[in-house]
Amino acid sequence: MSQNPILILTTGGTIDKAYFDALSAYQIVDSVIPKILDTALVRHPYRVEQMFRKDSLDLTDGDRADIRDHVAAADERHIVITHGTDTMTTTAQALGGIQDKTIVLVGALAPARFQESDAMFNIGMAFAAAQTAAPGLYITMNGSVFRADAVVKDRAQGAFVSRPASSA
Repeated sequence: MSQNPILILTTGGTIDKAYFDALSAYQIVDSVIPKILDTALVRHPYRVEQMFRKDSLDLTDGDRADIRDHVAAADERHIVITHGTDTMTTTAQALGGIQDKTIVLVGALAPARFQESDAMFNIGMAFAAAQTAAPGLYITMNGSVFRADAVVKDRAQGAFVSRPASSA
């Protein structure tokens, strides 16, 4: 297993949302990722950088270019990106072609601040995948590690699933 440091880039999304009233108005606040890793007693070296505090539906092509540039320029070869689930696969497409790095996108369907959230498990999966997967681009959600070019969010199931093979 790699002891290389992991860069964790936070972009916002549900994983970092906090709800403030009965109408479910939310705000993306400081990332909970450092607290999750601290609570889990993670001793593997890592560094957390906040890039954005945006819902993924608000990310622009310019934001995606900034993420790509940041990942490409990073010294770390193992990178986890927290991201909203609605456009996670779009950002993954923007990251395509980056060589010699293991890049894992991860999010949550419920905020990490909720007791019954998938966030902690998903972060653990992403952290492990970043250490053990071959260089490439992945999405970890729902207890699975997917190749980023072979997954879609199925809104009806509320889960990420392997993309059906296209007929050529």
